[in-house]
Amino acid sequence: MGDSTVWTLAIAALTGGTAVLASWVTSRGSTQAAKIQAETAARSQRAEKLRESRRTAYLDLIEQAHQIGELYWEISAELRGPASDTRTTRLDTLHDREIAEYAKIRRCARVVELEGPPSAATAALALQKATGPFYEALRTGMTEGTDCHEEFNAAYSPFWKALESFVQAARTAHQTD
Repeated sequence: MGDSTVWTLAIAALTGGTAVLASWVTSRGSTQAAKIQAETAARSQRAEKLRESRRTAYLDLIEQAHQIGELYWEISAELRGPASDTRTTRLDTLHDREIAEYAKIRRCARVVELEGPPSAATAALALQKATGPFYEALRTGMTEGTDCHEEFNAAYSPFWKALESFVQAARTAHQTD
């Protein structure tokens, strides 16, 4: 009976040790799995936040481009009218609005540049620069007193093309995020 007790105790100790070791291994595995799952969820949340912040930046720039486009239509309509003191005053007011709208589109383009990716940032900066010919034509017309209507209207095509290029770059970037 003495040998059987020793064997029973040995088997009980071995079984207990195995159970403790199995529990420890399972615990480590569960901890590791939970850690991996938490990291995956955090990575997924970061990616979704980036995707949403990019989308917001893209939409803001598109909206601002349309707002400045509407202002350009107002300026163009004013340029078609006959020269007068009233027209000059209205053009001065529209020019001030153009400067304010440019500041907004510049800010939106910089946000897109910050958010990325590089293809969307490049297209955003090209869109921002496409506003330059409008400004130059109006400024030249106002300071030199020349008819700048044709030069101003010639800026529409490159501006809308730059907007289309930006929309395409933003769409591509948004779909690959």
